[in-house]
Amino acid sequence: MAASYCEGTVRGCGPEFNPEHAAQAFHKAMKGFGTDEKAIIKLLAGHCNDQRQEIKKKFKVMFGANLEEELKGELSGHFLELCQYLLMPSRYFDAWCLHKAMKGIGTKEIRLIEILSTKSNSEIQTIKTEYKKLFGSELESDVVSETSGHLRHILVSLIQGNRNEEQYMNSDIVRQDVQDLYEAGEKVLGTDEAVFNKVLALRGVGHLQEVFKLYRQEHQQDIEAVIASETSGDTKEAYLAIVKFIKDPPAYFAECLYKCMEGLGTKDERLMQIVVDRSELDLKDIGEKYMEMYKKALPTAIADDTSGDYRKLLVRLTNPN
Repeated sequence: MAASYCEGTVRGCGPEFNPEHAAQAFHKAMKGFGTDEKAIIKLLAGHCNDQRQEIKKKFKVMFGANLEEELKGELSGHFLELCQYLLMPSRYFDAWCLHKAMKGIGTKEIRLIEILSTKSNSEIQTIKTEYKKLFGSELESDVVSETSGHLRHILVSLIQGNRNEEQYMNSDIVRQDVQDLYEAGEKVLGTDEAVFNKVLALRGVGHLQEVFKLYRQEHQQDIEAVIASETSGDTKEAYLAIVKFIKDPPAYFAECLYKCMEGLGTKDERLMQIVVDRSELDLKDIGEKYMEMYKKALPTAIADDTSGDYRKLLVRLTNPN
């Protein structure tokens, strides 16, 4: 389910990219007394993910050590965590985030929803492969054991990675889906979540956009309002995430970032993971939407809610380079 917006804030180096020079710069930033955090920030934010993977390989050949392990000996806290995120290959990172959301006490359902509801079929399949290699278990099995009820059903549906991605749209099926959703929700006492599950997890992006428009035309009710009134808890959050992402990906993630920073305390882990995930895809668009929705620049909002070198790197990642 790839976003239709595609301008990120991190574009990487052009023809001048030299992994050997970058590896040498990392080594220089860490050798001797003290660590040059400013240089590390510049190196990480100035290269795209594919380039970082090349730098990691070159670093190991040149210095006989893993770059991640060397950084672990020099850095700590959220700054180290954010650096580690940036050095992970993209789908490896998704798999790692999904596992982290489920391990320990309690499951961070919101992260499962954010990741699984915003990936394309091919990305889902790669995530499942990476997850099995990393943790020795199936993603679906772990999600089933860590979730329950209708949330489990929608997440398992999304894990199949079988959304219709064809451009062709059948207006008869669009109309039938609108009728099915109405009969499963507003028309009856109680909600048939299986119908919402089928439509939201199986249909393509363009098809769903037409379904949402036609639903409003025929029933004078936005599908988000229907979901909010007919469902509850994590199931409601999952359905709303899918709908909001389908309608407007930057607006969806702008809202997610805002929720990371609203109120007392910052949800640092979620904030970092979203910024890293979207930095090469649509974070510039997300930043513009954030300003439109909340009347504040995203880098400024992050600077106001974080601190130290962690803040400097996050702000650098949210500023187009």
